[in-house]
Amino acid sequence: MKNFTLALCSLLILTACSDSPSEHAEQKSSQTSANLFTTDSSKNAFSKAITPLTHEEEDLFILGKSFFSIPWVESPASTTARDGLGPLFSANTCKHCHPRNGAGVALTQEGEMSRSLLLRLSHKTSDNQMLLNKNGFEADSTYGSQLSRNGNHNVLAEGTPNVRYQEIKGHYADGEAFTLRQPSYEIKALNYGALDTQTIIAPRIGSALVGLGLLEKIAENDILKHEDIDDKNQDGISGKANYAFDPETNTTKLGRFTWKASATSVKHQSAAAAHNDMGLSNPLFPRHNCTEKQTDCLKEAQSEEQTFDLPKQRLDAIAFYLSHLAVPKAREVAEENKEAYEEGKSLFTALNCISCHVSEHTTPEGITIAPYSDLLLHDMGELLADGRSEFLANGKEWRTTPLWGIGLYQKVSGEANYLHDGRARTIQEAILWHGGEALKSKEAFRKLSKKQRASLLMFLETI
Repeated sequence: MKNFTLALCSLLILTACSDSPSEHAEQKSSQTSANLFTTDSSKNAFSKAITPLTHEEEDLFILGKSFFSIPWVESPASTTARDGLGPLFSANTCKHCHPRNGAGVALTQEGEMSRSLLLRLSHKTSDNQMLLNKNGFEADSTYGSQLSRNGNHNVLAEGTPNVRYQEIKGHYADGEAFTLRQPSYEIKALNYGALDTQTIIAPRIGSALVGLGLLEKIAENDILKHEDIDDKNQDGISGKANYAFDPETNTTKLGRFTWKASATSVKHQSAAAAHNDMGLSNPLFPRHNCTEKQTDCLKEAQSEEQTFDLPKQRLDAIAFYLSHLAVPKAREVAEENKEAYEEGKSLFTALNCISCHVSEHTTPEGITIAPYSDLLLHDMGELLADGRSEFLANGKEWRTTPLWGIGLYQKVSGEANYLHDGRARTIQEAILWHGGEALKSKEAFRKLSKKQRASLLMFLETI
């Protein structure tokens, strides 16, 4: 990733030359980080490259984009650059989970569970310390760490996932009604026998790929200064860092990515997704995702193990592409809406949303960015809990989702879904699911007037 470091660092250094103190992260970003941001607010807002890139870097960006976007096929094939799919897989392209680099959608137009929504499988508890240290969990002994809904080379798919929703009715304090949807999951046609009795099903939807390179550049100390595991300041918020095994360096590092901060870098996250979602072996995950009980899968995998399906050069290209996507700038507010915007911004602080969705971080080069996340784990309560632990993250803890670009989710993906399983169809619903450390903030939101709620949403949709 030498090219990534040089390209992004050079941009950060160039834009830092005119740094001056600023009271507002958005203002400072617009003044000093223009090359890292885009004014595009169309359906392609999450697909623009940071500028400038050298000709060599442009070629690498385009190469990474192609491997991210174009479908992979089973091997052997005439398209040798993209063969190696499977034998077990959930999707054949990254775009299925991240349409236009945006967040995934929970359901297809036909109302079926989409490929963006995956089912992770792991034991609720484990005393296998070796597996816990390396993977963060113990996978199902038959089906592995994730259900694969497709197979090739006559290898049977693992099963067919299905989601159902139960409506939960509620009211704001002013009497306006709302409806939430509580998901439940089942797997039909398990082709390799029953799941382990201690296995739990944990749904995960594809997240928006906004500003990953900048999140990776944030200094560890800038993240860790927000940790308050024992809530010493007694504000009810107790952020905790996750530390995960990094398969590239064989060391434990600070987690920054995934819903539970269990990936240490963009490359780590990309390699894990390629392995789990598409069955692509790669330098970080060299073995195919077959378990010892899946003999047909193992036979096919062994015949392909002379080389990686996704070799280092192509994995590096994908990581370079994702790390060099520009972040959409905060959208301008019309003059007649500025008062409501300012009210929403004030409410974001007054409701204590800012304690987890920290607005500002500073890179080592002195650039202030506004992802609206502390990148730490927080207990979000029983209603959002699924019981799955990942390294230091327990079954109720989730990484604070960065909010930049959240107002563009629907435009980019064609439909908006929020939270780790896409259960929330609107930002309001996502807020209303908050519990645990965020319960007081959720209740304060529920007690706002309709006008105040609209103002807060206006602010969120612009950042």
